[in-house]
Amino acid sequence: MTTRNLDALFHPGAIALVGASNQPGTVGAVIARNLFEAGFQGPILTVNPKERAIRSSLNYAHVNELPIPVDLAVVATPPEEAPQVLADLGARGCRAAVVTGSLLGKGDKAARAALRQQMLDAAKPNLLRILGPDSLGFISTAARINASFALQMPAKGDVAFLSQSRTMANAVLDWAREQGFGFSHVLTLGDKTDIDFGDLLDYLALDNTTRAILLYVENITDARKFMSAGRIAARAKPVIVVRAGHSEAGAQAAHSHTGALAGADMVYDAAFRRAGMLRVHELRELFEAVTTLSSGIRLRGERLAILTNSGGAGVVAVDALDDIAGELGALSAETMEKLGALVQAGREPGNPLNLGADAPPRRYGEALPHLLADKGSDAVLVLNSPSAISDSKAAAESVMTALESRPRAPVLTCWLGEASVDNVRKRFAARRIPTYETPSEAVRAFGHLVSYQRNQTLLMETPPARTFDEPDRDKARKVVEAALASGRTILGEFEAKAVLAAYDIPIVETRIATSPEEAGRIAGEMAVPVVVKVLSHDVTHKSDVGGVRLDLHTPEAVEYACRDIIRTVAEKQPRAKVEGFTVQAMVRRPHAQELIAGIANDPTFGPVVLFGQGGTAVEVIGDRAVALPPLNGTLAREMISRTRVSKLLAGYRDHPPANISAISDTLIKIGELLADLPQIAELDINPLLADEDGVIALDARIVVHAAAMEGTKRFAIRPYPPEFVKELILTDGQGVTLRPIRPEDEPGLVEIVHLSDAQDVRMRFLGSVKDFPHLMAARLSQIDYDREMAFVAEGRPGELLGVVRIIADPDNEEAEYAVMVRSDMKGKGLGYRLMNEILAHARHRGLKRVFGDVMRENGPMLHMAEDLGFRVFPGEDGPSVMRVVIDLTEHPAS
Repeated sequence: MTTRNLDALFHPGAIALVGASNQPGTVGAVIARNLFEAGFQGPILTVNPKERAIRSSLNYAHVNELPIPVDLAVVATPPEEAPQVLADLGARGCRAAVVTGSLLGKGDKAARAALRQQMLDAAKPNLLRILGPDSLGFISTAARINASFALQMPAKGDVAFLSQSRTMANAVLDWAREQGFGFSHVLTLGDKTDIDFGDLLDYLALDNTTRAILLYVENITDARKFMSAGRIAARAKPVIVVRAGHSEAGAQAAHSHTGALAGADMVYDAAFRRAGMLRVHELRELFEAVTTLSSGIRLRGERLAILTNSGGAGVVAVDALDDIAGELGALSAETMEKLGALVQAGREPGNPLNLGADAPPRRYGEALPHLLADKGSDAVLVLNSPSAISDSKAAAESVMTALESRPRAPVLTCWLGEASVDNVRKRFAARRIPTYETPSEAVRAFGHLVSYQRNQTLLMETPPARTFDEPDRDKARKVVEAALASGRTILGEFEAKAVLAAYDIPIVETRIATSPEEAGRIAGEMAVPVVVKVLSHDVTHKSDVGGVRLDLHTPEAVEYACRDIIRTVAEKQPRAKVEGFTVQAMVRRPHAQELIAGIANDPTFGPVVLFGQGGTAVEVIGDRAVALPPLNGTLAREMISRTRVSKLLAGYRDHPPANISAISDTLIKIGELLADLPQIAELDINPLLADEDGVIALDARIVVHAAAMEGTKRFAIRPYPPEFVKELILTDGQGVTLRPIRPEDEPGLVEIVHLSDAQDVRMRFLGSVKDFPHLMAARLSQIDYDREMAFVAEGRPGELLGVVRIIADPDNEEAEYAVMVRSDMKGKGLGYRLMNEILAHARHRGLKRVFGDVMRENGPMLHMAEDLGFRVFPGEDGPSVMRVVIDLTEHPAS
């Protein structure tokens, strides 16, 4: 389930409290008090078999005695009684329930799981939704509902707070009350037996009383649903998350470097980033971030200018910049000249711009516009330290006056002090000018803006087109299946490199020898210096057992090295069976960086791609980044940029820049390999050498297991579905390729609009469209294949002739369609074919209804819809637009 019946939680007509009590200090009594005192406008009914009245309101002995149906119930009974209560409530028409009881102490893990299942089984027949168990409850200030045992009702606001922990929720409510911070809704999910983060993100993305969403997360249960809902919500409003725990549990059991390096918290971090959310690490940061992002400030870059009356405060701010995303801006000579007249005599202007302790307050307002206009900075931090010879309040007035005509200018403020500047901070806050108590907090807030902007940009940035061919999937699959058929879980180096070669990842030529003598003969045939390595399925890391010898120039040296390897392995790992040796040319690339790239498997988010600095000390160096597949060029480059080794790859001294495109392509290919071969659990390419000429894999290790599910089903984000690619023949005999849309199709979508006449564009967008901006085109081309589908008709590669799409609701019940054919392609049957294909896809995914809005004057579209089985109704947006609907259960595939 997703948002089904959540309206009964957020907008109930009547509420029941089962387990209400008059006994002070009990959960039932606290919830009753909160419910009755919150001001809910509908009926509140209580249930307790031992009470005649609760808080002077008539009480009922059993759910079956309730005189009216209720939409929402709060179940405050012992958890073992909850299944029967939920069954009774569902039978009486209740559609949502908050279960407060905790399952802790209710038997072992299996017993608690069984009780959760009993609750689900009791609720399922009537589609009753469950929040909890172990929930503090539900609060909605908009609906004046306090169905919780929180200590107090929070102030009204426009921020929703979702917490997995009721203890943390109570702490946040207490803190927010003291700070005067308000909420639209507060929900504690507890055990997430039914309603989870994905469900609520889906609902709150469209909630007009919520401007931002805060999450306190301990774990995610359904990763794909969370990512789909999270990406949709984060496009609509800021989503800020704190996650408890930084466990690296499970890494020690891995067979590969990537498995050991990809800790659970890193993967959560990658998931939040990919969803467009902002992650913070402390509760105080959580509220700082939501205040900053809710101000409406958006950055065009990552450079900060600092305006201050204190050199010390400016230095503190500059030092704090080293710890966050962002950098100090470089002001132009023209700006410096203008600012020179505003600083004390003898003081040079710069960044930070120090006006001096005795600067008159008006100087702030005079300097600020120049800093905002300078193209070398993207935001301004205004600092003020108390001074006996300058009025801090007047300085604040000067800043506010300067910003009157620019209400969303990228300005952050910090007025140092306590009681003397408290009113100043309140005045800044009232005007939605972000304000902070210390320079470090203000700089951290700038870092939040930068990180959030980066994540949002990644959501919408158009990736470069692919520059490589499709892999030889069958060849790679045969290698993996042969290893599994022989009972092995670890591929030999030769096999692993064969898999890489099938995906066009450059490898060094490698040959197998079964004896030292054969290794020497092979080395002689190569006629170049070689490397020999032990070949053993029992050895995980060859260098750890002395299983590698480098730069061998003669067959004799190779034979001696192989015999020495046998002795060394026998000493360090006596049980390892040496099956032979691999011989490969010694690669000499003096400017190359040793990298690691590979695959690890996360128990929550499934497969992840890892990248970082490689070599034998890879775990010690610990320089790595992880990302969720699938990857494209933009995501791969961003992943590379998050490592320390990226600075070396950019070039230094006599080392030219490495070929970043080749590295990026390798990471994309690894992601595709993951999708095609679900048997692969771990993969190491270490080292992967990279320089200006490209990349080459010197060693590789792959761990395989029998596939538990199809490759793409393991992914937290559904990748591109190539199975829907097909060829179509139009009525004039022209052949076109029908395929799912890709993010790199954005220019093609823009081209369809530009090559279509104004009337066709108006019909498609239900109004005139003068421009087709990047954000709109990116949103239409970067889709979530789990929720949406868009098929494009492609003529020549990259030439789009038409597009059709559906966007399903979270419950997968119905979807809205849209279709557009380039004006010069009309009359060839393309629109009809596109509609048939998208309706077939809708049936395939189990949708029941598809609808669309069509302008009344668009006769051809209305006629085609009727031919396809749609019914036509008056639209919801006035007489000029008609609503067409097809019931797919009445029109099965022909």
